[in-house]
Amino acid sequence: MSQREWIEKDFYKELGVSSSATQDEIKKAYRKLARDLHPDANPGDAKAEERFKTVSEAHAVLSDPAKRKEYDETRKLFAGGGYPRGGFSPGAGGGFSQGFDIGDIFGGAAGAGDGGLGDLLGGLFNRGGGRTATRPRRGADVETETTLGFREAAQGVTVPLRMTSPSPCTTCHGSGAKPGTSPRVCPNCNGSGVISRNQGAFGFSEPCDDCRGTGSIIDDPCVDCRGTGIQNRTRTITVRIPPGVSDGQRIRLAGQGEAGLRGAPSGDLYVTVHVSQDKVFGRNGDDLTLVLPVSYSELVLGTTVSVPTLAGRVGVKVPPGTADGRTLRVRGRGVPKRGGGAGDLLVTVKVAVPQKLDDEATRALERYAEAEKAGGFDPRAGWAGA
Repeated sequence: MSQREWIEKDFYKELGVSSSATQDEIKKAYRKLARDLHPDANPGDAKAEERFKTVSEAHAVLSDPAKRKEYDETRKLFAGGGYPRGGFSPGAGGGFSQGFDIGDIFGGAAGAGDGGLGDLLGGLFNRGGGRTATRPRRGADVETETTLGFREAAQGVTVPLRMTSPSPCTTCHGSGAKPGTSPRVCPNCNGSGVISRNQGAFGFSEPCDDCRGTGSIIDDPCVDCRGTGIQNRTRTITVRIPPGVSDGQRIRLAGQGEAGLRGAPSGDLYVTVHVSQDKVFGRNGDDLTLVLPVSYSELVLGTTVSVPTLAGRVGVKVPPGTADGRTLRVRGRGVPKRGGGAGDLLVTVKVAVPQKLDDEATRALERYAEAEKAGGFDPRAGWAGA
């Protein structure tokens, strides 16, 4: 995109947030828009696809604190200046009579990552200790989400993720040059990507016009990616979710994000995992929890009950005289831990009261109540409300 388009584009507006929005607010807004606009959810909808790209571009800049700071400073810096392409000199009223193509900074790719805007600003004001525009422009990080069953998350699982994002061109393998050819070093800047000049007491650097700040020239561009080295394509990657992942946890997959420009390193992929609830189990850290229904007689007399675990079943001994609501611990039958071993299984007993008894059971219970009273048992002995 041109410098004027980039400067005038409001990334905050694209995401529907204010310029003072927190990182969490930006992330939340992006996730909602990405779900609604994703090409998989809108097959054949060109407008939704274009909007998805715009939202992704905005998120790539605003989600990175360093890029966001440079974006804000640049918009403020050039807010009142002119934008013609070329050199740079102070203009009337504190603006700039000449400018540069900010599209070169990002290499024509949305969210092109490190080495762009910061390098340019460093060159303009002679800061940065020799940094040049040929520094590799790492691809942007990508975020996606997946939902797992409770037991899948606890035990670990391998899931396929289908994604649409910029990826290395399969024809030129990311070089940008037609197969059989290679980029050559720019003779104008000797591969540095910048041209330096002095103006009075100041020294200035600007992107090389011949190579557009890349340091290399492609005489015969790849026809499939038009020399960028990247293509927007749909791919399926297999992700191994480790055992014990919790709801809301993010998993980083290095090098699986957007492709870098002309063979530069790719960004990372961050997968946010959502875990659905289970009908039997709950979770408390690395411990599994479950509620075990028992009868009154089982609590009084004691029993052994078979209960489920993540891998089969285990017998849980209920001691005689166990109180309703007591939690029994079965060690090592919980959620696997990262460093090895597993948490515990916490079984809470809860009395199940019959809603209806037959005559024989009723008579037996009445006899028990009389015997209990005769034996001097008072369930409310010591109770504060007695």
